[in-house]
Amino acid sequence: MFFIVLGALSAGLAIALNTIWIVHWREVGMVALGIIFFGFIIGGLTLNTIFLVREVRRNEQHDSFINAVTHELKTPIASLRLYLETLQSRPVDEEQRAQFYRIMLDDTDRLLSTVDMVLKAAQLGQKGGRNFRPVRLATLVKECVEIARVRHHLPNAITYSEHLSEGAIVYGDPDDLRSAITNLLDNAVRYTPIDPHIRVELVQEGDAFDVRVIDNGVGIPAGEQKRIFRRFYRVQQRVKSRIKGTGLGLFIVRSVARRHRGDAFAQSEGVNKGSTFTLRLPRIRPS
Repeated sequence: MFFIVLGALSAGLAIALNTIWIVHWREVGMVALGIIFFGFIIGGLTLNTIFLVREVRRNEQHDSFINAVTHELKTPIASLRLYLETLQSRPVDEEQRAQFYRIMLDDTDRLLSTVDMVLKAAQLGQKGGRNFRPVRLATLVKECVEIARVRHHLPNAITYSEHLSEGAIVYGDPDDLRSAITNLLDNAVRYTPIDPHIRVELVQEGDAFDVRVIDNGVGIPAGEQKRIFRRFYRVQQRVKSRIKGTGLGLFIVRSVARRHRGDAFAQSEGVNKGSTFTLRLPRIRPS
């Protein structure tokens, strides 16, 4: 609403200025005043255009998010319904029944993951509710790696190593940290669709600990490596690859990192050259 009013006022001022110039074109003072006003008009219209373009892009990202979430919810629900109808309509042998159960469990995990991601993004936008305490980071990372191996059926494709000169203990919310690390692992698996080799490293860097997730996937264009942490943002090259996502995972990662006075960033040599995502957490102790 503000930018609509700004645009209307700028247009009205432009009309008034033109009228003044026509009537009082010989008056130097009015000309000087008109130049100043004209500068304000140009600035107002430029500012208005910038914010309108940003609003259009934000709406496009929001629509993309709604479509992505709808797909992430609808697909597993349709799959669950299909297998339940099959089990109900005809007899199946035990091996096939066990396979159906495994697929349905995977579908429910996918549903829960999507719901948890949306809830976590909403929760991080609110103040308060922190449950900070000392957390053994190495233990937490190992737990997340093991869960990712089981969830994605990749027992040998995800490896873990650590390079520490002392125990990795941070002060934070274990649930938030677990969510951030899990999102990095899920992101690496999702964007490495062929022959994934994912390395997880826990490294001490001065007064901070880095959790690095390194994949051999589709990579990230140089101009997109900072933008991918925005809410709802998805790289166009990745969208075109038909890899589904909500645009919330990396937003959650950076939000958690900054909530813990850390940061998150990405590095990639380019498209199809893999990526390295880093979650940096300082050694913060309770006061």
